[in-house]
Amino acid sequence: MARVRAVLFDLDGTLADSAPDLAGAANELRARRGMAPLPFEQLRPLVGSGARGMVGASLGVAPGHDDYDSLKAEFLDLYEARLLVQTVVFPQVWPVLEALQAHGLPWGIVTNKALRLAAPLVQGLALGHRSAVLIGGDTTPFAKPRPEPLLEAARRISVDPIDCVYVGDDPRDIQAGRAAGMATLAAAWGYLGAGESVDAWGADAIIDRPNQLLNWLELA
Repeated sequence: MARVRAVLFDLDGTLADSAPDLAGAANELRARRGMAPLPFEQLRPLVGSGARGMVGASLGVAPGHDDYDSLKAEFLDLYEARLLVQTVVFPQVWPVLEALQAHGLPWGIVTNKALRLAAPLVQGLALGHRSAVLIGGDTTPFAKPRPEPLLEAARRISVDPIDCVYVGDDPRDIQAGRAAGMATLAAAWGYLGAGESVDAWGADAIIDRPNQLLNWLELA
């Protein structure tokens, strides 16, 4: 294992369980059109795809469709209104964050969620004052899987990317981390998407529980 001087995390599905509120907003989108709600289990794996995934799953509308932009805006407004209704930090994450702090390792958040939503969510979950950096999907010109958001996070905390590890629950997280020159860990407790198996993502390691990060860092 390379020397690690900072840990960066994805937000949804890695630090926070936001699926209930994102799925709730998707079903509100359906309810407005007289459609029955979809089962939570059907929507959960797609949460990592954000508004695109939720609009697609709930209404079958993809980018490029004439109505997509307006439906995406409507979905985001519905989600913003229920941002913290059921969303919580995964319970097993708290001891890991406390251990990182105790060992003097800064940690931060790099998400594809727009800062308009990410910033109040992080503050509402009591993560904001603990995190060394927050990078949203609109902080840099490109979102993950491009490396720019991760490189910007490393720059802001003054740590070389090669000395960072990025933890995420989506293949785009691993792609972005590798492109940025960081070590990558796949968070198997997250949403994982509906595509290829986590084993095929190319992460440096797969961790099934948050506390396994401490083992990988040789802090436990």
